[in-house]
Amino acid sequence: MTNKMIFVNIAVKDLPKSRAFFGALGYSFNEQFCDETAACLVISESIFAMLLTEPKFQSFTSKPLVDAKQSTEVLIALSCESREEVDAQVAKAVAAGGATYNDPQDHGFMYSHGFQDLDGHIWEVFWMDPSAIAQA
Repeated sequence: MTNKMIFVNIAVKDLPKSRAFFGALGYSFNEQFCDETAACLVISESIFAMLLTEPKFQSFTSKPLVDAKQSTEVLIALSCESREEVDAQVAKAVAAGGATYNDPQDHGFMYSHGFQDLDGHIWEVFWMDPSAIAQA
């Protein structure tokens, strides 16, 4: 079986500002898949988020776009290496113009927090204790 890749498509109002926001969080972009209507955010070797201008996103669906500041369409959850990385990612997001939407959640074996990007999309960042995963 070959490794699967995932491309999450996300509508954004201002593509240059969204690129700057995620760049401030330490992410890079695959320029092969970037133009004035799209930016390919590299999350890992097999996970990408396609930041698409609203008109470009709308060209893929006949359904109306959701205003992520008013409604939740999806929660994007990304693992981190440590609790400290979780806190650092949220701090970077807030410093770059994003916002938190809830308090950190400490479940002992798992720690999570999250942020909203410039368009209101929710990004959950979490750390799980490796020993808890091994016992599951």
